[in-house]
Amino acid sequence: MTGSRLVLCALAAVLCGVSPAAANDATKGQELFEEQCSVCHEVTNTEKKMGPGLKGLFKRDKMANGKKPTVENVRKVILEGGNGMPAYADILSKEEIEHLLAYLKTL
Repeated sequence: MTGSRLVLCALAAVLCGVSPAAANDATKGQELFEEQCSVCHEVTNTEKKMGPGLKGLFKRDKMANGKKPTVENVRKVILEGGNGMPAYADILSKEEIEHLLAYLKTL
């Protein structure tokens, strides 16, 4: 990401009431999502690809596993996997998982 683009993202985040650090986390999370998750999950809709579409994930009543989409429940799915999804506990760092969660909250 170029310096001017990063500044614009930070400025937009501040104007929307999000800290620049959180915006950066979401940006890093989006990059991780595209690398690790986009093969199986859509973000522009709720349609199933290989796994469920994730648009509006945190606004839903429940996830595919029937649980409420809280940060802890989503983190647990990422860490432990299940229903055909691999576990990412040994693949992503704790920091990367937090970036990914920050991005998923923006969907």
